[in-house]
Amino acid sequence: MIEENRRLQAIINQNFKIGQLVGHSNALRNILEEVAQVAATNATVLIRGESGTGKEMIASLIHANSQRAGQPFIKVNCAALPEGLVESELFGHERGAFTGAVSGRKGRFEMAHGGTLFLDEVGDMSLSTQAKLLRVIQEKEFERLGGGETLKVDVRILAATNRDLEKMAEDGQFRMDLYYRLSVFPVSLPPLRKRADDIMDLAESFAQKFSPQPSRPIQISSEASRLLMAYEWPGNIRELENYIERAAVLCGPEGVIEERHLPTWLQAQQDDGEPRTLDDSVASLEKRLISEALESTGGHVTQAAAKLGLTERKMSLRMVKYKIDFRTFRSKRQP
Repeated sequence: MIEENRRLQAIINQNFKIGQLVGHSNALRNILEEVAQVAATNATVLIRGESGTGKEMIASLIHANSQRAGQPFIKVNCAALPEGLVESELFGHERGAFTGAVSGRKGRFEMAHGGTLFLDEVGDMSLSTQAKLLRVIQEKEFERLGGGETLKVDVRILAATNRDLEKMAEDGQFRMDLYYRLSVFPVSLPPLRKRADDIMDLAESFAQKFSPQPSRPIQISSEASRLLMAYEWPGNIRELENYIERAAVLCGPEGVIEERHLPTWLQAQQDDGEPRTLDDSVASLEKRLISEALESTGGHVTQAAAKLGLTERKMSLRMVKYKIDFRTFRSKRQP
């Protein structure tokens, strides 16, 4: 245990890099300290944060540094499973349990026996599934769908959500007892806008990832860096990765991401450091959405207007208002 703690502390004391967990900010360091505290235990962890903040990476890190590291790490995206298949996916089913069940099948709990089960978007589970999940967490046992045999499992639960589970519990949409069971050790991931010190570390990491020549990483110019640092990144790390991947394609053999390789609306943003009024913010958002729509359609005004739910006339009036020329998007259509 002492040796394991030393190893985790060594991870904390360096610029940590594992997938989306790149950077040196205090916010990231605090997260890693929490991970170091809980990884070696068997506690259930609830990872919270906006979409794109790296919740799955944190779950992988906890498992990799736990005593179950050599055992299965099974992931379930609860939001992606149709309601009728959730129970079958989690608990498995016997032959003939439902139409199409031509043979028995193990569920994710059985697959994760001895290891870790990661329940992503756990807030999207139905109340009936929540009740069955609660039983498994409490009793460590369940039955396959359509089966009568009670199965015992040894599984560590890691869960993640971008939803307000407390508010959902108050509204009767999430079981309060399950919430308490899942949030034994909560870990909150800050959005990228609150990890400004990590933005360029992440951008450079992605630039290296998407470089066609690993021995010659793609560089990011100072002008492009300024734009990346000025943006608030509502889509968080995933959004940054998408833009760097696109810029890596556009910069070609030059190997340097310039301002012109970033989305046009990002180039047009203003960073004067002054407080913005509500009207300014609304205008900035409207200009950005129009530019994005034009960029995605290669400057086709009619198609862009349709994407935004506007008539072509209203679209044209707004383009005049914001001095947006559709011709500038003709050569910048996304690949």
